[in-house]
Amino acid sequence: MLLHVEGVLSPDQVAECRRTLQAQAWVDGRVTAGAQSALAKRNLQVPAEAPAARALGETILEVLGRNAAFISAALPLKVFPPLFNRYDEGMGFDTHVDNAIRVSGQARYRTDLSATLFLTGPEDYDGGELIVEDIYGEHAVKLAAGDLILYPASSLHRVAPITRGSRWAAFFWVQSMVRTDARRSLLYDLDNAIQTTVGKVGQGDPAVVSLTGTYNNLLRMWAEV
Repeated sequence: MLLHVEGVLSPDQVAECRRTLQAQAWVDGRVTAGAQSALAKRNLQVPAEAPAARALGETILEVLGRNAAFISAALPLKVFPPLFNRYDEGMGFDTHVDNAIRVSGQARYRTDLSATLFLTGPEDYDGGELIVEDIYGEHAVKLAAGDLILYPASSLHRVAPITRGSRWAAFFWVQSMVRTDARRSLLYDLDNAIQTTVGKVGQGDPAVVSLTGTYNNLLRMWAEV
């Protein structure tokens, strides 16, 4: 499932992120790449240990914890602390698959989902599309500042070269309570059906009770916590 989550950060929050990141020392983005990805990666990152980056990451995690669409789609068990990257003119990231396991301090994360939170709008740069491949073909993603794209970390994906301007983003991975994409997609669709039905007939209607019971029973069977 490829999901666009709108308005994760407000314009003011985006502006604050940009001001903070502008003052940071950017380094070669290959510091967080695996051996194969390092051959394909051409970008800049703020060091993960930078205090300002850690503080911004905590803010993003707090916001995501209140975002119903993100929680419904990702069913997060653990979220890797957000990192921050930047693609300037001529930079890009060739086709790759993200590492299955990420380590932060003493914690290990299974990367079920990848997420990119855009901090620059499409008017600020040319190129730079995130291109994700699935069974239906390629999907080119270029979102408004403050919007997030969520997709299976097992997907082949790339970032097209920048031909003008600069593309800034936060990126991170999610270890979900539900490991497989097909099951997460089914639960997400069922949750949306519940919310739609509630809006039509109310919370206590038998149809809502039945759908909610089905959702909880499936989650109970599939969840890994």
